[in-house]
Amino acid sequence: MEIALAEARAAEAHGDVPIGAAILRDGDLLAAAGNERELRGDPTAHAEILAIRAAAEALGGWRLADTTLYVTLEPCAMCAGAIVLARIPTVVFAAPDPKAGAAGSVLDILAQPALNHRPRVIPGLRAADSATLLREFFAARR
Repeated sequence: MEIALAEARAAEAHGDVPIGAAILRDGDLLAAAGNERELRGDPTAHAEILAIRAAAEALGGWRLADTTLYVTLEPCAMCAGAIVLARIPTVVFAAPDPKAGAAGSVLDILAQPALNHRPRVIPGLRAADSATLLREFFAARR
């Protein structure tokens, strides 16, 4: 999660909401990214999406078996859908997202029994650190 938090801080440095993600396999880092929606002008440039794309490229295929995604904020519906499609087996997130979270807060796409893949979800790792980053980011903009 420390890598994801570092990516979140880097995203904040260029004006994006401080959310970061990292994908590991057997303890080895495959990919890491921070939000780049503002930087790219792309509504889909969420940290998770960017990390999933980079991990797929690193592995040479779209199935991200035996990986763990660490992300500083509960994934949204778009990111949860990408996690399912990439077959990521484990998702660890820091802070819940009561406005857009799709791993149990608003929706629970990652546990949807109709889908063909349901990753294990571990919430709350470094939640206070992530929540502080987000709170300070938005407080500075008000």
